[in-house]
Amino acid sequence: MPTLNVISYFDKSTVKHLRLPFSYHLMPVFLFALSQATNVNWQNTIVAFCILHLLIYPSSNGYNSYQDKDETSIGGLKNPPKVSENLFYATLLLDIVGVVCALFVSVYFSIFVLLYVLISRAYSYRKLRLKKYALIGFLTVFLFQGAFTYLMVSSAVTTFSVETFFNLNTIICMSIASLFIGSVYPLTQIYQHNADKQDGVTSISYKLGYIGTFIFSSTVFAAATALLFYYFDSKHQRIEVFLFFILMLPVVLTLFNWFNNVRKSTTNANFENTMKMNLLASSCMNIYFLVLILNNNYSWF
Repeated sequence: MPTLNVISYFDKSTVKHLRLPFSYHLMPVFLFALSQATNVNWQNTIVAFCILHLLIYPSSNGYNSYQDKDETSIGGLKNPPKVSENLFYATLLLDIVGVVCALFVSVYFSIFVLLYVLISRAYSYRKLRLKKYALIGFLTVFLFQGAFTYLMVSSAVTTFSVETFFNLNTIICMSIASLFIGSVYPLTQIYQHNADKQDGVTSISYKLGYIGTFIFSSTVFAAATALLFYYFDSKHQRIEVFLFFILMLPVVLTLFNWFNNVRKSTTNANFENTMKMNLLASSCMNIYFLVLILNNNYSWF
């Protein structure tokens, strides 16, 4: 009787396509939700963090690679290796383990993780392929990597019930999360216009064009910032707003400089510059929300 060698699924090519380091760029929404949670269950928080960033997000990356069969640069991989059938089975295994492990956190969290997995697969799956439509693809990422992820994380890190969760503050926070995701997402597509077109994908960035992408992303970022200001100002937490402006200043200046360079030559809308921008934005956001989390526990300000 043949044995199932699970380890063999995770060959060198498969591990690269899971793009584990790329989970770093999805941390801000998790940290944002954690920073606004009360009565945090730290054991569940650690488990939920590992499930999302070590299982679910890498699986989503890998499944997208499996469907796309990319030969040009993709997020986190400048030169992606050839995709093998092992990648499909590896992502399926990670998803199953992730959903099952999520039950140890809560039933709600497990259900939300399962929904995230299904939407993530619908985004990439060739027969549905939500990503090939500019607006639908954008809204899928906007809602599920933003507002829905905020909801999903909140269900894990603290006591949760649908009846009490949805109020003005949480709806504002979910909107902020989606706006921040929506401001970054088109910029991550800006170097892939030709590759996406050849694959039958019409991205929101392709529709907007190079200059339009920067204008759109800047506008959405401004909306997120304005809503964040309103949220903290209504809670009389103005130091949080000031800190945000300070930490986001490098992001704004770098984005403006990149925009000027792309205006001079669209060759500057390349993989390297996109990844640098993404890393800077993620790092500044992660630092900001980590400071808020630490302040919740040590009352620095």
